[in-house]
Amino acid sequence: MGIALPSKEVTLTPLALRPRPPLGLGAALIGEEEEALVLDVLRRKEPFRYYSFERREPPPMAATLEREFAARVGRRFALAVTSGTAALECALGALGIGPGNEVIVTAWSWISCFTAIVRLGARPVLAEIDDSFSIAEGEITRLRTERTKAVLIVHYQGVAADMTTLLAEAREANIAVLEDCAQTPAATYCGRPVGSMGAIGTYSLQYSKSATCGEGGLIVTDDPLLYERAVRMSDVGQVRPYHLDMLGGETQVPSFSGDNYRITELQAAVALAQIRKLDMLVAHCRALQARILAHISDLPGLTLRHIPDPRGDQGFEIYFRLPTPELAGAFAVQLDALNVYCRKITSGYCQYARTYCQNGQAHHPAASPFTSFAEWPAPGYRAEDFPRTEALVKHYVSLSLGARFTLEDAEYIGQAVRYVHAVLMGD
Repeated sequence: MGIALPSKEVTLTPLALRPRPPLGLGAALIGEEEEALVLDVLRRKEPFRYYSFERREPPPMAATLEREFAARVGRRFALAVTSGTAALECALGALGIGPGNEVIVTAWSWISCFTAIVRLGARPVLAEIDDSFSIAEGEITRLRTERTKAVLIVHYQGVAADMTTLLAEAREANIAVLEDCAQTPAATYCGRPVGSMGAIGTYSLQYSKSATCGEGGLIVTDDPLLYERAVRMSDVGQVRPYHLDMLGGETQVPSFSGDNYRITELQAAVALAQIRKLDMLVAHCRALQARILAHISDLPGLTLRHIPDPRGDQGFEIYFRLPTPELAGAFAVQLDALNVYCRKITSGYCQYARTYCQNGQAHHPAASPFTSFAEWPAPGYRAEDFPRTEALVKHYVSLSLGARFTLEDAEYIGQAVRYVHAVLMGD
């Protein structure tokens, strides 16, 4: 039904309530393809990625996943691991991040972006975001010190960061770029896939992501040295024959103590089927998004999230800004009452608002990178140090979309936003 915008003389006709569609991105698409590949692993009795009791050469799932994903992203190497967090730790380790180093990361980001840096013994340095929800222009330059070794650029919720600006800043600062593409595996920037522009990139295959195997991760790079170091980080310091072949038979790095983040063939089987569905998912979400935006783009006082390259947006979540936090809160309550999802399903947090940041602890007191501060939380780790981030995140409402949403669902969401706008912001 059409929604008439109100004037002082107009009474709004209530919307006919529509049931909520099922949520989920990749998880909602699990079906016969995943089942077939998992059953293949089970029937061969080869759940370990490197060998089985019957043969020494690797079984196919993890190897195929890595090969297809590297080709998709346009990178020379891909490495599958057990989680997106593991991918971050391996990528940071590949870059040689450790005690005494600093890594710049946005204050508004997922837990692992902060904790993975701390786990390596380095100090996360928190940056402001801009209205794309990625790191703001100028923050790399402002925060860089002689201890800064990398910047972790988060491509947030389906949208690529402004890489032209950020890559130039990182080059000027002479620091490495790690692209975190956990929430954005199929986005592009100026025609280039996210993860293909920095020194190294990471992805998540966690349950809520666009492609999932329940828990898993991927690392991509063109640099054989970074690839070898990531492999050693993921497999207790080893480089097995499979990876040695990928490196052309030569290693560059002496063995060191790594962790065990090896993906299994069962995880890889599900992930492989899911990665093959990404383009279909993106096309579907973009169609949903276009239908909703046709309804809401012209609404006064409602400002859509800035997208540096709209052609590369995955389209699975719409953010819009309202004039006050109170209005944003009321808007979300009203939409929720209309069965419109407006709570972030997979998202970021203000790191400085979290206990692990507020207490500055690591797994052991001596392992904390914050012990040199005279007081804690120190400047740079408090809400008052991030006025831009605080203002942005409290003014926004998000609309989550899903693989099982229909165009009729999208039509209803667009109408519902228009209706609530009329109720709360009409003349």
